Amino acid sequence: MTFRTTAPRAASALSFASLTFLSLAVIGCKHAGKALPFAAPAPDEAAAVQKLVASPLLTALRWSNYVEYQPQVQSLYAGHNNEPVWVKDGKPTAAAKQLIQLMTDAANKGLEPADYDGPRWPARLQKLETIRSGKDTSDQAQRSVAEFDVALTVCAVRYLSDLHLGRINPQTLNFDIDVPGKRAAFDVVKLLNDRVINGTDPASVATSVEPQNPRYKATEAALPDYIDRAKQQEMHPLAPLPALPAKSKPIATGGKYDDMQGLLDHLNADSPVALSLDVTHGYTDSFADVVKQFQQRHGLEPDGKLGQGTIDALNVPLTQRVHQLDDTLERFRWLPDQYDQPRVFVNLPEFMLRAYTPDHELAFKMEVVDGEAKGFHDTPMFVREMRYVVFRPYWNLPPSIIKKEIVPHIRKSGMAYLDKGGYELTTSNGTVVTDATVADVEHLRYAVRQKPGPKNSLGLVKFLFPNEYDVYMHSTPELFLFNLSRRDKSHGCVRLQHADQMAQWVLGNDQKNPATQTLWDMDSIHKAMNDEEKNNKTINLKTTLPVVITYMTAIADEDGSVHFFNDIYGYDKDLDAALAKGRPYAQGVAKINPTLVAGETE
Repeated sequence: MTFRTTAPRAASALSFASLTFLSLAVIGCKHAGKALPFAAPAPDEAAAVQKLVASPLLTALRWSNYVEYQPQVQSLYAGHNNEPVWVKDGKPTAAAKQLIQLMTDAANKGLEPADYDGPRWPARLQKLETIRSGKDTSDQAQRSVAEFDVALTVCAVRYLSDLHLGRINPQTLNFDIDVPGKRAAFDVVKLLNDRVINGTDPASVATSVEPQNPRYKATEAALPDYIDRAKQQEMHPLAPLPALPAKSKPIATGGKYDDMQGLLDHLNADSPVALSLDVTHGYTDSFADVVKQFQQRHGLEPDGKLGQGTIDALNVPLTQRVHQLDDTLERFRWLPDQYDQPRVFVNLPEFMLRAYTPDHELAFKMEVVDGEAKGFHDTPMFVREMRYVVFRPYWNLPPSIIKKEIVPHIRKSGMAYLDKGGYELTTSNGTVVTDATVADVEHLRYAVRQKPGPKNSLGLVKFLFPNEYDVYMHSTPELFLFNLSRRDKSHGCVRLQHADQMAQWVLGNDQKNPATQTLWDMDSIHKAMNDEEKNNKTINLKTTLPVVITYMTAIADEDGSVHFFNDIYGYDKDLDAALAKGRPYAQGVAKINPTLVAGETE
């Protein structure tokens, strides 16, 4: 699109130039001997701005299509009579300069500077200075001022929106989180008008729209260090560092490894402090201690042995670790405002649950088991309100589990398999059926449920936050699973290491036991879990609890140390692929995984 000056405007500009020349002559008489720069004709900047924002494409931008933000950009300029808001008297405002610096440093917040034209701003600032000095008086120069202003507005809208909402709509990645609703409530135009355009501290405004979750803040604070270390790793004389050789058997203290120097180089790349270890004496206690610390921060069994899982984690380049941190910050930004600091926070690849007080202090952490990756039972990422606790629950099996697991067993062992496993068949109204056949089960003529008790797959208590996936939290009789470092072993639900502790925490703060009219304590919890006369007892929560089931393969712990975990479901890979497509980022509708919807999982 070429900006052309019409003949009447050209005449007007000529007349203005003549007046300007006369004015300069008069001023020169008053200030004899002082040279003044040539004053360029004043462009019709409002018309230029109005013409630019009429199109959803701005070719000067790295990502020229800004259609998703065009209404906001037009609204902002309409409120300023289409006058530039970032350029005054030919110069960028102080707020404009600070915004440009923030966007140039966007990588420190897990964002991509090129999304906000980070590398292009120096040339634009130089161009603006050239125009202001009068060295460029062309029609294109007039357009450049308006273009600079509109480009900065588009980038500012993108930057602040990305910090508050994230870049991708998680619903396009099968995550049930309402970012479109959060987007509708975010008035970026008001924010720019009230706090940025005439403000003095855009950085504090940017910080204020980010998640206020302490884990988010700690993870973001750790990111610049990993960016620097990734750059140092790439500058290593042997960069990229040769991959450490595989080992069929773990190496313990006193053993030998083929590349001790390489092992030290990889450990040093990851370590926040420089390591000085003697590589000439093999795999010593000193190496084992450092490896144990590495394992603790990478979701591995902290045994100090150099096994293949540890070698694989050491071989991950730090550039990939930076991407993991970026992905975590992105997912934090997706959370609706009321879930910004949830009471219950489950991180699936970490196999960990955190519970928080109403004042957002950590109450406790516990290990969890979540959906099996290889069995297509991935636990989805979503947010809901916990509303019920059920003691001694039935497990109502979904059709998929009946067909894939129950039917093969009864074909092999007969209907007696059901009695042995504590299962029973029921009609749609809950009547127990005792004379069914294998064919009845195979063709789903009756429902299958497992009776309450210690052998029930749900254990003795479950916690419900209603959702279309029928995913919830519950206890488990298979406590041996918590001895594993990788615990994706369920059909999709979240199994709790200490479900009785969770029940007491959920019920004991503001809810009375209806049987005793006293607050729930651990004794009353255990009694409810073991009372065979009161099966499937449901307690409605007086105060519902926000629950976040999330997926973060890198996160700063309470002590500030950064922990990394395997991308067990491939969700990082999917997110990275969506971001790699560039703007405009995916903002489509939700896609629900049909394998997770029907029936109760466990």
